[in-house]
Amino acid sequence: MKKILLCELNVSEGADEDKIGRITAALSGTPNIAVIEVNSDKDHNRSVFSWIGEPEDVLAGAKNAAGRAVELIDMSLHHGSHPRMGAVDVAPFVPIRGVGKDEAIEVSRAFGKFLGGLGVPVYYYEDAATRPERQNLVDIRKGQYEALPEKMKDAAWVPDEGPFQFVPKCGATVTGVRFPLIAYNVNLRTNDLSVGKEIAKRMRHSSGGLRCCRAIALMLEERGMVQVSMNLTNFEKTPIPVVFDLVKSLADSYGVGIADAELVGPLPLAAVEEVVRHCLRVRNFTIEQIVETHLLG
Repeated sequence: MKKILLCELNVSEGADEDKIGRITAALSGTPNIAVIEVNSDKDHNRSVFSWIGEPEDVLAGAKNAAGRAVELIDMSLHHGSHPRMGAVDVAPFVPIRGVGKDEAIEVSRAFGKFLGGLGVPVYYYEDAATRPERQNLVDIRKGQYEALPEKMKDAAWVPDEGPFQFVPKCGATVTGVRFPLIAYNVNLRTNDLSVGKEIAKRMRHSSGGLRCCRAIALMLEERGMVQVSMNLTNFEKTPIPVVFDLVKSLADSYGVGIADAELVGPLPLAAVEEVVRHCLRVRNFTIEQIVETHLLG
């Protein structure tokens, strides 16, 4: 049985099709990987590249894509609605099959050393974190790119790899190993950002909302809508349907409808299992009842 590792590389470019295409080409040219998705958002000004393969091949893809992104993206010119601190903003590695946490951490740190060698300050997070206060991405990215000049004067922010200095062009990168995260966004039929912020506040765990849910509100200028953008850090404890139901209930209380929703990046089959159980009320449903699962190697 082959080992399978997933990488979801987030870069701070979602509008320039030429740059996105060149980064995609650098990734796609890597042997022995399967690119699952390239998701670009102009309002976020962000692209997420997702691929799987054996650990050494996934690492090669990360180096190829990230190297090209660092070459092409100038963070001093970047504007977008999504929080960010670097050209290569965050690069999580996710064990899928036959890959232990320690092996995945080795891959993430090899990637970090590669970026550090390119002159990018790098911080390790989640399971790869070298300090307890650096486990959470939100904590590391607080203040975003604009806060880096001051952070780089504070000894508490010495990076794990790369230079301890503000690098205007590339910013800084966060990489590590984590449980499969689901990026789930719900778009509201309103242009009132304050409504979105109130809903996001009541959704996120840090302010008393759902466990394993991080949420912020963003303006989608092109659509004239507000988005509640969420990361579900453990879909087993906080399933997608539970999240949607609460967003809808809160939106209803403000007299706001839901336009649609988005899933950014790949989705574990086990998360789909929870959707079927919750929405269809199917008793004792298992993912093995889906025919195609038996075709997977």
